[in-house]
Amino acid sequence: MYIVGGSASRRLASELGRSMEAVISEVDVTRFPDDECYVRIDADLEGEDVLIAQTAWPDPNIVELMLLQDAVREMNPSSVTVVVPYFGYARQDKKFKDGEPISARALARLIQTQSDRFITVDVHAASVISWFDRIPAQNVSAHPQIGRFLGDRGVELVLSPDEGRWENAKRVAEVVGCQADFLIKERHDGESVTMTPKSLDASGKTVAIVDDIISTGGTIVKASEQLRKQGAASIIAVCTHGVFAKNAIERLKNVCDEVHSTDTIETPVTTITVAPEIAKAIGSG
Repeated sequence: MYIVGGSASRRLASELGRSMEAVISEVDVTRFPDDECYVRIDADLEGEDVLIAQTAWPDPNIVELMLLQDAVREMNPSSVTVVVPYFGYARQDKKFKDGEPISARALARLIQTQSDRFITVDVHAASVISWFDRIPAQNVSAHPQIGRFLGDRGVELVLSPDEGRWENAKRVAEVVGCQADFLIKERHDGESVTMTPKSLDASGKTVAIVDDIISTGGTIVKASEQLRKQGAASIIAVCTHGVFAKNAIERLKNVCDEVHSTDTIETPVTTITVAPEIAKAIGSG
């Protein structure tokens, strides 16, 4: 297999190459003065199985993905698997007013036109997978790799920011071999809010707060401040997708002992690779 890594997923492409013992294709991606994108793949892909890895966020990376798909198809490969580790617009999966698009569905329809198979990681809305109705599509979980990483750091309690994502925390905790819980927010008055684990005690423990996406990080900052007051020995913030808007990394580092994300989005705190889980999915397919 040949791996074509877009500019947003070079690190992941390299990890996939190691995990799958695949050939990494040289890819030239540049921007013209008017900011239009130019791509060129320096490899002969005719008759080959090709994997394209490119995060579809923010918008310029979506255009680059479309161009990479077209460039690969021009070479008449045997098959094209598209890996979108972070699927942009996945949170826009419903129409609330007439005249709105269902943005996640629109992106799915575009991607599948030049793909034979699609894989993403911890997609925000499960409905995204169903919109790939002409090719096999799969959502891969980063939880095993996050769990192994946290297990090496002596984590004793895994917390979800809320009850809705408690299942994710439980899956991570199973790999770590520790307990899981979720945080309860209690508002006492107009300004006073506390956040505590529902049933477990965080005092004296190394605690990991695990989420699928960290955007501004406001909830985890507030939770970390409360856990510190409750006597947590160490606090680690971990996510699959590190969007980290509005100086979120700096704000998180002010209250957490460690901040980590996977390579679905490549950030200054990317320390965990999801490549083994993607490689496993490809091998089983």
